[in-house]
Amino acid sequence: MAQTRGLFDDEADETLGGGRGRQRLGEHAWVLRGFALPDIEALLAGVKAVLLAAPLRQMHTPGGLPMSVSTSNCGRLGWVSDRAGYRYVARDPLTGRDWPALPAAFERLAREAAAAAGFDGFVPDACLINRYMPGARMSLHQDRNERDMGAPIVSVSLGMPAIFLFGGHARADRATRIPLLHGDVAVWGGVDRLRFHGILPLKAVPHPRVGERRFNLTFRRAG
Repeated sequence: MAQTRGLFDDEADETLGGGRGRQRLGEHAWVLRGFALPDIEALLAGVKAVLLAAPLRQMHTPGGLPMSVSTSNCGRLGWVSDRAGYRYVARDPLTGRDWPALPAAFERLAREAAAAAGFDGFVPDACLINRYMPGARMSLHQDRNERDMGAPIVSVSLGMPAIFLFGGHARADRATRIPLLHGDVAVWGGVDRLRFHGILPLKAVPHPRVGERRFNLTFRRAG
């Protein structure tokens, strides 16, 4: 598990080596600044390959409201949302095929980021890909559809910057705003595993490599 220090500590980031740093968000929650940058090209190639096999689609909440992000999945299980509720399924409802396998670069980065945040032995079996365009957002929510709550969430930011909301264990708890940049990786688990979190509406700040898009890769142990 991650080492213990005060929640939302304002002290200087600890170094991870290679000029990268990490910012503590909670007892078992971190942002690993620039952690994914050495693997960016492999990650973007992986995103392209996955989306060719499992195209992006706009899902709806169980109440019938359209989500502002477009989504896809890779791995043994994929997260879906519709009138039947939030759940993980083994096949893509759009194509009827198994979800694409996790690209090797995806799995390697998820394992390494989890270990850097203090979660050794993390093996993801699901990766949710969310594509944000300007104005897209994600309301405060908990990741609680996974069977293995002992595993962390590993969330990779690619493209346009975003403001990450990291709240408490109740929706009404005050959320801290954390800027996330291209290549940053957020990891949370342990006592912080069920914290509410979300993304503020994205501003149109084109990224030189990705344009007016933000891709968020969220790795979980779902099964």
